[in-house]
Amino acid sequence: MKPIEDFPRDEKSRIRFVLTDIDDTLTVKGRLPAAAFGAMEALQKSGICVVPITGRPAGWCDHIARMWPVDALVGENGAFYFRYDDRAKRMIRRYWKSETERTADRDRLDAIRKRVLDAVPGCAVAADQAYREADLAIDFCEDVPPLPPSSIKAIQAVFEAAGATAKISSIHVNGWFGDYDKLSMSRLLFREVFNQDLHAIRSQAIFCGDSPNDAPMFEFFPHAVGVANVRSFADDLKSLPAWVTRAEGGYGFAEMVNIILDR
Repeated sequence: MKPIEDFPRDEKSRIRFVLTDIDDTLTVKGRLPAAAFGAMEALQKSGICVVPITGRPAGWCDHIARMWPVDALVGENGAFYFRYDDRAKRMIRRYWKSETERTADRDRLDAIRKRVLDAVPGCAVAADQAYREADLAIDFCEDVPPLPPSSIKAIQAVFEAAGATAKISSIHVNGWFGDYDKLSMSRLLFREVFNQDLHAIRSQAIFCGDSPNDAPMFEFFPHAVGVANVRSFADDLKSLPAWVTRAEGGYGFAEMVNIILDR
């Protein structure tokens, strides 16, 4: 991983999109600092689209799409994208799976919930679960005392034994049924909202993240950036980002934006 301050000057003017994780990428200790929010505003004012790509739930994503300086977002690790059409005053919601499929999946996830809680002492269903539509989030450090890596892997194993996909973020293990992830829904979003082939324009985009569930994005984008805390997951990442910031979380995101906009 190269320091972000070495990002090539001639590449900066080509950046048209910034995609970013939220937890521990935009946030610091669970809070969104003014520096990160201001950095998103600065990107938009410079004509760069901002697209959060998060594991957070549909309820949060509805708020973010309406209230934050973003152009769209992907939520629940790829289960959907939301985009608020400010001119029409209308929320556009696009799901990977139908409502009928999501209802059936919730029944299967409810069964897994009990298995996880019985198998891994100290974990808990995430506090934001009530606002989710497609996945089950198990908390291992957000509102519970931090669990060791062996316990986090055990949570993931319970999901996978039941045939579910399971991804580890910096705070949760998220499990779902389906062949989607952050990258596949990002491709769909760009095709349907921005009328762009994401593969064709990937050198014009940055993805910023921090944890193992961001690995497909780190691998896909040549200008992927990790905030400094990504180093704590280096041994668990199948693909590392090309660049890394000096600061952690939202301050690292703001650092990256300042460098990208200094053309």
